[in-house]
Amino acid sequence: MESLVKQETQPKPRLIVRLGVFLASHHILFSVICCSAGIIALLLLPSLAKNTYLSENALIPGSATPLFSTEDAIEANRFMKGIEAADGDSIGGIDMAKFIAKQIEELGAEVCYHKFLPHSKHFHPLKFFTSMSNDMAIQPNGTDTNFGINTVGIIRAPRGDGKEAIVLVTPYNSQRVHSNELLSLALGFSVFSLLSRAAWLSKDIVWLSADSQFGEYAAVSAWLNLYHNPVFPSHSVILDTKIHGADHIYDGNAEKAEFEAFKRAGTMAAALIFKVGETRRYGDRDSVTMYAEASNGQMPNLDLLNVVHYLAVHRQGFRVNIAAFSSLLSSAWLRLDIAVPDYVEGTANLASSIYKQAIGVPTGSHGAFRDYQVDAVSLEFTPTFNVRNENAKSLFLLRGGGMLVEGVVRSVNNLLEKFHQSFFLYFLTAPSKFISVGVYMIPFALLLAPLPIVAAALADGSKTMKKLAEKSIGDSKTNGSADFLQSKGGSWKWLQAAKVLLVIQLWAVLVSLLPYYITQIPDATPIQSSVIWAMLSIVILIALYVMSGSPYSAGVEWKLLKATMITSISIGLGLMSIINFATAQLGALIMIPMCLFSRPLKARSGMNFLPRAVLLASNITLAVVGFPPAALLIMKGLSKGSWTVDIGEFWVWMEFLWEWSSATYLYLFLVHLPCWLLCIHVLLHPCSQSESKMKQE
Repeated sequence: MESLVKQETQPKPRLIVRLGVFLASHHILFSVICCSAGIIALLLLPSLAKNTYLSENALIPGSATPLFSTEDAIEANRFMKGIEAADGDSIGGIDMAKFIAKQIEELGAEVCYHKFLPHSKHFHPLKFFTSMSNDMAIQPNGTDTNFGINTVGIIRAPRGDGKEAIVLVTPYNSQRVHSNELLSLALGFSVFSLLSRAAWLSKDIVWLSADSQFGEYAAVSAWLNLYHNPVFPSHSVILDTKIHGADHIYDGNAEKAEFEAFKRAGTMAAALIFKVGETRRYGDRDSVTMYAEASNGQMPNLDLLNVVHYLAVHRQGFRVNIAAFSSLLSSAWLRLDIAVPDYVEGTANLASSIYKQAIGVPTGSHGAFRDYQVDAVSLEFTPTFNVRNENAKSLFLLRGGGMLVEGVVRSVNNLLEKFHQSFFLYFLTAPSKFISVGVYMIPFALLLAPLPIVAAALADGSKTMKKLAEKSIGDSKTNGSADFLQSKGGSWKWLQAAKVLLVIQLWAVLVSLLPYYITQIPDATPIQSSVIWAMLSIVILIALYVMSGSPYSAGVEWKLLKATMITSISIGLGLMSIINFATAQLGALIMIPMCLFSRPLKARSGMNFLPRAVLLASNITLAVVGFPPAALLIMKGLSKGSWTVDIGEFWVWMEFLWEWSSATYLYLFLVHLPCWLLCIHVLLHPCSQSESKMKQE
């Protein structure tokens, strides 16, 4: 009777504890529901995209009448012919730089040169934590034979105080200038010439003619590095005319042109990079493609893209594009005539946006500005006319320069503060549609939701949660803690599982540093480097296991090993979602199903043939897909439509990531690879007979 009275008067566990016990006891069903819902939510994202809108009222794009006229277009054509002549006489691009500088001086603007060296591409372990442009140092003696020359023009705003500036960038290859690059320079000069006469300017205008012989990003990044990190040489920087090993005699005399001091304007409010691409022979109108992705998934403020899109479409009649996966656009969905072309196009654009942000590499020189927290976007014009057609070219200069570039400058000039009203975290599904962070976080949260529940269930979660419930209401004060510590598995086995994780994480760190030494091998091909990398990784792993013991020798249960793996991937994906959400999202799609549904292959000995075969095939498939080179091959196939296998391509991709200091490299080797190896350990775990009997019971 007393026991019955005690049971009736015993308080019930709290609701959160009962919910945890329920979810842990049904963790398999909960995992299936959450993963399925996460994948479905991800597929529904293109349908949830919203139309873009201007959040900053001060931008008021298109409110003023443009000043660009046919006279400016004629002046641009005259500039283009002059620079063609300078290109014909130029050696190393010096005459072109001098011609541009002379034209800027004639406008009454300030001009200066910037000399920079090519970017070093060698792997270094600390490169991920330092600036990329630190090795683009300027040599005061000017004796280097391989360098680039940027020409910079500055207009001081008549209504400004010199504290803010707008940057315009036109890249060109000084060693071999194409006709479309000459048109880009002519467009940049015509806009700069117009702005030099504008009385409404309240922000300084900087025009950077970027010498892109080493790449567009390298030229802009080197200039920005010097702009924000001043160098004060003891004497003037001299440009030696000794170029590419030959003495250049200028006007019959061996002269040296002294560079003027590096000049600056105010804090950069925004930057616009524009260039003219190759002529497209089909299409009813000219188009412009926007590139916005910067380092590690950073994006400019959405208002800047909205201004460009509004002016290009509603004022100029351009067709605005963003990069998309062509393999998805030409998929079977469209060939089957399913009436969802908008959804397919949105999916292709979304996949491209996620992929480019996940790679963590800038899609243009605008990424160099974003490294200094300056909002920037790159525009690539694609004309439909022949460059030799003077009338069509003048019309293009009038439209592209008069109402688009000038209109963007006018809008940014109206701002009283930096861009802050609109979104910085978003995915684009169309030039005029976006998905905000509050929406695209839902699939990621659904995929991550079952991880803590499954980890608790693996550690005999139902019994542990019941003991915690009894302990929380005050029962078993004397024996509760002792029974909890003596629960199945014990704390020491947790330490053994943590030891295995520590050894694998140490191995992953060593593997990520191996390229520093492999790159020291002279004349090694990518295939040879990949093979050496793989062999050394295997040798290091075996050596660590010899020193620390096999992961199975200490009697570590596979459930504890799997719980450790799930805990590791939870922490890794959580941290990566802060650095680069797109990488975390793609990693969650690949790793979470593999981690949740992996079980020892020997643990299925008592099952029927069909369920055993299905589970075996699914685990092997997930393990193969989760292997980093295989995952990279899948991403390449989806993005480029090419499914060829090349051993050396993995080395090329990893070299590409560390060259750009992409955090995705760190994720692959410090999060993805260790969890994949732990999953393999779980699959190959020698499941004991006692465990299999317990499962049958």
